[in-house]
Amino acid sequence: MQYRMFGRTDWQVAEMGYGMWGMGGWTGSQDDESMEGLRRSVELGCNFFDTAFAYGEGHSEKLLGRLVREYPTHTLYTATKIPPKNRVWPSRRGSSLEDVFPSDYIREQTMKSLENLGTKHIDLMQFHVWEDDWAKDERWQRTVDDLKREGLVKSFGVSVNRWEPDNCLETLKTGQIDAVQVIYNIFDQNPEDHLFPLCKELNIAIIARVPFDEGTLTGTLTKDSTWPEGDWRNTYFVPENLHASVDRAEALRPLIPAGMTMAEMALRFILANPTVSTIIPGMRKLKNVEANIAASDGKALPADLVEKLRTHRWDRTPTKWSQ
Repeated sequence: MQYRMFGRTDWQVAEMGYGMWGMGGWTGSQDDESMEGLRRSVELGCNFFDTAFAYGEGHSEKLLGRLVREYPTHTLYTATKIPPKNRVWPSRRGSSLEDVFPSDYIREQTMKSLENLGTKHIDLMQFHVWEDDWAKDERWQRTVDDLKREGLVKSFGVSVNRWEPDNCLETLKTGQIDAVQVIYNIFDQNPEDHLFPLCKELNIAIIARVPFDEGTLTGTLTKDSTWPEGDWRNTYFVPENLHASVDRAEALRPLIPAGMTMAEMALRFILANPTVSTIIPGMRKLKNVEANIAASDGKALPADLVEKLRTHRWDRTPTKWSQ
């Protein structure tokens, strides 16, 4: 495992972090399997774990707390998220801060997450949605300052809405935000336009989420793919999205190097960008943990391949189904 500095903190975090959404609210998740994957990741050098209260109403947080207690001699960084009070994902233009993240609610949810984790502090607390219109509102800023001063939270971050990487730029300039979580992959390269340069200038950590485009970039989806009833992917991969996504993934196949999977190529493309601090692929099964972490071996994709992959950029805007 290779490590990178996490923005302006003094943390050395694993290039391959662990996304824990799937073990909190996805169909088919089993705690024994989840814990097996988490333990194996620690053995392989992973030390950054991203969860959220919304992942099973605290269930995923409890699994992370269990992991931390099982490895008392390891430094494992805990990252979680405050859900919007109105439970609207993503946030909407014109949303009121008072309806989404009022000060007393930020504190209340922080305490709930601490209870679920069973830790004395949270390394990184993130706002699970965000609107840049809230940037200069001093109420959230004072609450962030208070929680840091009290030692309950070490650092704060924002998780940017899907396909809206610029919807936080003014917020980053306040100096209150230490990390940004954003969708970044072979298709979604637009964070490179404005977000990444500003993060580099301000020394803000970047967490790359959805590295496989919700599964498209594993190369395993087809235009007939379906999921169990209640699985959110049924509402995300509507025909309009699924068919276009599969076509674009198929166009990548000729570029996959011999002996490499599409998923590995997708991870190595992200690692080719030194501005990224860590990637958080969602992982439940042991084989996926081992395969994803193996991509952090310090071996870079050939520069000419990276340039060819850049031509597969896919600029998208939020829709009713994009969540």
